Amino acid sequence: MLPEYDLTGKKGVRGKYAKSLKKGYSIRVLKADGTVEVREFIPKEEAVLLEPDVRVYFPDSESVNRALRSLIDLIPEKKVSRVAERRGRYSAK
Repeated sequence: MLPEYDLTGKKGVRGKYAKSLKKGYSIRVLKADGTVEVREFIPKEEAVLLEPDVRVYFPDSESVNRALRSLIDLIPEKKVSRVAERRGRYSAK
């Protein structure tokens, strides 16, 4: 961390804005010509957020999907969802 980010003596609260970020947020972008652009960010409905301790082991989508697919392989046939079948990943055996 750069020295100008000295946070000693600050009383931060971990996850303070986590709930509101899940609902979506907006940012204001101040342009050189003095105008302001507001950008809205709304998480996709299918978005899955990982807790920090899990993110250490699964830093990207590929690693998460690989791990979940190996777990799905352990589930008996009848438990595989129709959604997975429709996506063509798992077919009835």
